[in-house]
Amino acid sequence: MRTVFLLLCLFVSVYGWGRGDFEKYGPFQIALRSNLIKCRHDKDLNLDVSGVYVYFYDFSRNHVGTYLIDNAAQGILATPELDKVKKFIIFVPGYKSNITKKTEEQIRNTFRNYPNSYLIILDHSQYTNNKHGYIKSYERSVQHVHYIGKALAKMLSELRKAGISPKNMHCIGHSLGSQMLGQTGEIFINMTNERISRITALDPAGPCFSNSLIEEQVRSGVADYVEVYHCNAGGLGTTSVLGDVDFFVNKKGASQPNCGTPWIPGIFDSSKAAKCNHRTCIDVYTATVSHPEWFVAHKCDTYKDYKAGGCSRNDITMAGFWNPGTATGVYYFSTDGYDIKQ
Repeated sequence: MRTVFLLLCLFVSVYGWGRGDFEKYGPFQIALRSNLIKCRHDKDLNLDVSGVYVYFYDFSRNHVGTYLIDNAAQGILATPELDKVKKFIIFVPGYKSNITKKTEEQIRNTFRNYPNSYLIILDHSQYTNNKHGYIKSYERSVQHVHYIGKALAKMLSELRKAGISPKNMHCIGHSLGSQMLGQTGEIFINMTNERISRITALDPAGPCFSNSLIEEQVRSGVADYVEVYHCNAGGLGTTSVLGDVDFFVNKKGASQPNCGTPWIPGIFDSSKAAKCNHRTCIDVYTATVSHPEWFVAHKCDTYKDYKAGGCSRNDITMAGFWNPGTATGVYYFSTDGYDIKQ
């Protein structure tokens, strides 16, 4: 074991690898490469997703509406004193999510006091839980991505028909939810000949998507502006550059401070580190709602150039919720010195 460790240290020294660079060799990625996980993106299965729940929050009136997705537009439109010109923020969580979990609570707390807006959160846990074992559950979840995205597009198109402008719709997804929004955006365009104003993809899921057709992924063109944030690229998140702008957070957008990313993920606590890295994108993004000035991102070709200060004179933009939506290309930023945990 000591010999193996020394050889790995030598490899790290020669090739300049570090913490997080082995994340792609964790147990999930090994299962994927061994064909234990079968990635299917079939769009002709007509899978039923009528059990998806939609939670509609009107914080200004202390009102919460809960609807099955097929009836959600009707329920939302029946909300007393609904203001159709307010901003509609739609959050779509990832694999193994649930409306009662920490991420959903964090999203609620983040936007509770954001003015002139409504919040919508999807709970698709009936189709994306892990009750069938890790491998079979993830396979099942991937199969449902298109259909959940399609159901959301139908709901949003019904809101559009009732006079809610797509210019007031901002969809935010995490992981598998980000990939669902790729389907939502494309199908919404086909239904309405219009685009949702913005899609924010927080560390879009990598397994089963990184090597799939671009049509299976969130991407530039499926909304007026598509921004992508990478926090565990090559692990649970994708390495692919997909949006109008792609932000790589901290080291290569792959590993995050204080996540305990080991030298050899997959052997020393990889899954815990990967989840922490993956979730950091949520912490970073939600922190910017109340701290718009925190993260200045620099346009840069590589992380190496960014770290060496070679991009300090390049184009800059604010990353996060207040990103003005004008930047395009690849940007890097660091969270050093900021308390992003919530």
